[in-house]
Order: sequence, then C-alpha cells, then structure tokens
Amino acid sequence: MSETRLFCDSEAAQTSLAAYLAGEVGKRPALVYLAGDLGTGKTTFVRGFLRGLGFEGPVRSPTYTLVEPYPLERITLYHLDLYRLADPEELEYLGLRDMLAEDALLLVEWPEKGRGWLPQADVSVEMAHSDGGRELRFKAHSPAGERWVAAAARWPGQGKT
Repeated sequence: MSETRLFCDSEAAQTSLAAYLAGEVGKRPALVYLAGDLGTGKTTFVRGFLRGLGFEGPVRSPTYTLVEPYPLERITLYHLDLYRLADPEELEYLGLRDMLAEDALLLVEWPEKGRGWLPQADVSVEMAHSDGGRELRFKAHSPAGERWVAAAARWPGQGKT
C-alpha cells in the first residue's frame, strides 16, 4: 500500500490540510487512525477536517467522553480519543460495533489503546514534531486509504517532504 509524507509549518497549515482532505474524501466512510505524541495536532486535524465538511459548531477533544459524534449532512463523523481507555474491551460499551456498522467516518486518536478490538484502519496518519512544525505520514491499508493518500499527495499546501 502507498504512503506520503507532508510537512505543516504551523497549526494553520495543518488545519488547512485537514480541511482540504475533507473536501476530497470526507463524505465517504473510513476508519482513520491518528497517531502521535501529545501536542502533535491530532485534535487540530479533526477540527480542520470538520470545518472542511462545513461544521461550524464547537469541536471538543473527547479526552473525557472518549467519543464525540458529529451528524453531518451526508455522513456521521465520530471522533474518538482513546487516551484514557483503561481496557480495549471498553470499546464495546462505547458502541464501536454500531459505529462501524454505519456508513460513518471514524477518526481515532491513540488507536494503540484499542489494540485487539479496533479493526485495521483504512488509513493511518502518523504525526510528529519536526523542525518547528509537524510531519504527517499517511499510510494506506485499503482502497479507501489509497484515496486518502492520493488526496494528501495532491494537497496544494507548502512543505511537502
């Protein structure tokens, strides 16, 4: 499967990238893993993605609620933050099976906390601090993921690596 790396020199660039991707692939179901250390912009990415889909309300980090649903015009986006997940089995109580059965878009922060319960992602986005900005590595794991990687590679923003 393919991959691409992009460099975002600011939070605004990362938001712009996410909004661009929302316009390209955001209305199709997918399971997206967002990985990276604290402060690498996982929630910033989700906020930009939602803005790109036209969502104007508040975008909260689901650190304590673990999941925030965003019913949109054409699709429901679920933002999951598994950082505080004590046991992967808790995903059953959060309704993961139902979310996966929908034609929904799931953006999952800290996916490693759900190992053994989460299915393979369509695409994983690994975020890392790099030279005063963030490097984002998109890796496809399915045909849907290939669409994400191709769209990311077409991003007209600056700082591709």
